[in-house]
Parts: sequence; structure tokens; C-alpha cells
Amino acid sequence: MTALLDRVAKAASTTTFGLSALAVAFFLFTAAVVVGVLFWQTNNLLTDQVLTTLNAEARILSSEMKVGGQGKLTETVTALSRPQGIGLYYLADANGRKIAGNLNRIPPEVEAEGHGAVFTYQQPAGGEDQTHLAVAIPVDVGGGLHLIIGRDVEDQRAFADQVRLTFLLGFGVLSIVGLLGGLAVSRLIVNRMDEITATSRQIMAGDLSRRIPTSGRGGELDSLATNLNEMLERIESLMSGLREVSDNIAHDLKTPLNRLRNSAEAALRDPRGGEAYREGLERTIEKADELIKTFNALLLIARLEAGPLEESTETFDLGRFAADVSELYAPAAEEAGFALAIETEQGVFVSGNRQLIGQAIANLIDNAIKYSRGGEPGSAITVRAGLIDGRPAISVGDHGPGIDAADREKVLKRFVRLEASRTKPGTGLGLSLVAAVARLHHGEVRLEDNQPGLRVVLLLSEKCLIAAPQQQGDTEPGLAAQ
Repeated sequence: MTALLDRVAKAASTTTFGLSALAVAFFLFTAAVVVGVLFWQTNNLLTDQVLTTLNAEARILSSEMKVGGQGKLTETVTALSRPQGIGLYYLADANGRKIAGNLNRIPPEVEAEGHGAVFTYQQPAGGEDQTHLAVAIPVDVGGGLHLIIGRDVEDQRAFADQVRLTFLLGFGVLSIVGLLGGLAVSRLIVNRMDEITATSRQIMAGDLSRRIPTSGRGGELDSLATNLNEMLERIESLMSGLREVSDNIAHDLKTPLNRLRNSAEAALRDPRGGEAYREGLERTIEKADELIKTFNALLLIARLEAGPLEESTETFDLGRFAADVSELYAPAAEEAGFALAIETEQGVFVSGNRQLIGQAIANLIDNAIKYSRGGEPGSAITVRAGLIDGRPAISVGDHGPGIDAADREKVLKRFVRLEASRTKPGTGLGLSLVAAVARLHHGEVRLEDNQPGLRVVLLLSEKCLIAAPQQQGDTEPGLAAQ
């Protein structure tokens, strides 16, 4: 029981319950105003109907007096004065003696006001007298006579009392139901919030795999939970990447640093003196440049994954730009024994980071030159740019050994180098940077079989496609392959 009261108290203290109670109060206030106006209008209508009827009857009785005199008037009043009827009459002579009617006296309210008034009278019913409410007006019929005519309005009063009671009961029920509904809604939201809080605490405790449960019914809370889960997946992915990068740095950079130290130490022990020191420093600088290059690549990937794209977008012809970048690598490809083919579709304008897309193209061409077999029949590298399934895309294909399907997802991660490529110079960050550029443009990287060889496809988002460019110009890209 105590736990239930605690849950109710917790739900009642929430903002949701407060808003529900405020909404119920506003609804009740509005309903009270509407019902009050309707009740007032109904009461006025009934009153007007009674007064209209009394005035019409007063004119008829005045005509009876004028036409037939006191006798005719007395006869008519006597005929109308039915016991327990709704019509009330009192006819008296100049001395106040009753001549006819079903009232036993002139109502003092009417006598005091000298015009129409509301009064109460006793009506026999079931052996007992009951107090009824009535409305009466005095009628001037002349001849010194006093005539009072009225109507019993007890039914109207009973109706008004019933409306008032129904109104109060209805408002009471609405208040209770509204507050209970507010408690139920608050409790539902509190339960969902408790789930979110519990999940958050587990995540803060280090379990990044936890996700906020959804009800499956849709709605704002499920939408919020879905967005939070996507954010948590992104955070978990970044944290996993950070751990992986840390491990890879410790593993892959330990050997170059040891070699750097050993090279410097060997130079110091070399008996040739100054000449050996110079050679050692030159080798040390070369190895340090490789390390700096690796760290620069890591910083660039980190910026790509964290920075917004909108601040650095340009509009340019994707095919023309890809051709310009590829032509820069044509001499290097020819020197390595490759035939570089460029197939681009002109007029495909995109909005994106020109420098980063150029960097990605350069990395793909450099990888194709580095890991393919040049100088053999069919040694070719093909660069294509255009639309694939309505999306802007750049692909670089070669006829090298390719990558097994099982390893294609793995090579997009940082510092991953397959065994076949460990004898080649490199850091294992080239494809990681291409993947980061794709994510920055809300796209993806696909590794496909080039039959033989490998084809890497950089797909950009449809949102990057521009139908009518605002600017067209040639900008010389500054590129360096990772």
C-alpha cells in the first residue's frame, strides 16, 4: 500500500500531471461558463413564456369585464380556477372580500410590489400541503375589483434544480475522471522515464551496449527513444573506434618508434662520427615524416567524423573534377606501368567539400597504383564519375589481386592492413579516410569485384546532387595521397 501511494505521489508531482490538471481545470471553467450561459438563457426563456401567457390572459379577462361585467368575469374566473391546476386566480371586491379563484389570499409579494412578482403558496397534495413556487400579476379590470392571475412554476423550478444537480454531478465526475486520467498518463510517462533513466545509469556505468526500450506503438516517446538509441549507437561506434585506434596506435606505431630510436642509437655508436650522425639524422627525419603523416591522417579522419559539412561545401562538376584529379596521377601511374583510363559523365553537379572528395579520389588511385601489379598485360586503372542509381558516385577499379569478400568491411577501419599488403609502404588509413569522407556526405563506400581486381565505389547522398549550379569554376585541388 505504501509503495502504491509513493507511486501515486510521484506521478502527481510530475509536470505531465500538472499540465493534465491545468487542462482539466480550464475545460471545467469553460464548461461552467457555457452551461451557466445556457441555464441563464433557458431561465429567461421560460420566464418570458410565463409572462407572455399571463399578459395574454389578462387582456382576455379585461375584455370579459368590459363585455359582460362583474358577473361574466366571476363566471370565467370560477371556470378557470381548477383545484391543483397551474393557473392561479384571486378575484375580490372593493372591500377585499374574495369572490372567486383558487387562491385563498392575495400574495403579499404582489400586493407589496404592485406589479408582477414571484411568491410561494401552499397546494394540497396527498393529504398534505406542499409549498409551490408561482408567478402572479395584478390585473386592472375596473369596477373596484381586485384580480390576481398567476402560474405555478414549480415544474420549471424542479427542472432548474435538476439541471443544477446534473451540472454539479457532471463536473464532479469530469474532475475525478480527468485527474485519474492525468495520473494514469503521468504514471505511463514516469514508467518510460524510469526506463530511460535506468538505461542511462547502466550506460554511465560503462555498458555502452544498452538501448532504451520502445513500446512499438509509435508516438513521441518511441520517436525520442529511437533517436536516443541512434545517438547511443553512434557514441558506441565512436568509442569502439577510439579504443581500436588506441590499440592500433600502440601496436602499429610501436615498431616505427623503436626503429626510429634504434636508428638514432646506431648513428651515435657509429665510429665515423659526423658523417654517420648526418646520415642517422636524415633517416630519423624520414621516419619522423612518416609518423607525422600518419598522425595528420588520424587528425583529418577525426575532424571529418566530428565536423559539420555545411560550413565547407562548394558546388562543382563531379565528372570534370574527378578527371582533373586523375590527370594529376597519370604520370605516376604510367611510371608504375599502368594505363590510367578516365570515364566521367559531364554535367553532374554536386554540393560538397571539394578538397576532401579530391583527397578521397587521390587515395583510391594511390592505393590502386600501390597494390596492383603494374607492367603486366591488362594492367589498367579505371576512374569513373557520374550517377549510380540516381546518386553521385566516383569509382576506381584495378586488375590487382583484389580483396576477399570477408575482408572488405574490415579494411575500411583504421590501421587495418591485410597480410598481402604488409610488405608495401603505408599506414592503413587510406580507405578509412575515404569512408570518413563518405559518411561526412551521408554516403557510403562499396568494395566490389572488378573481375579481376577490386573496384571501390564512393557513393554520395542524393542530397548532394545539384540540378542547377550557382557557380562553375575551375579550382586547382591541393591533394596528397595518404
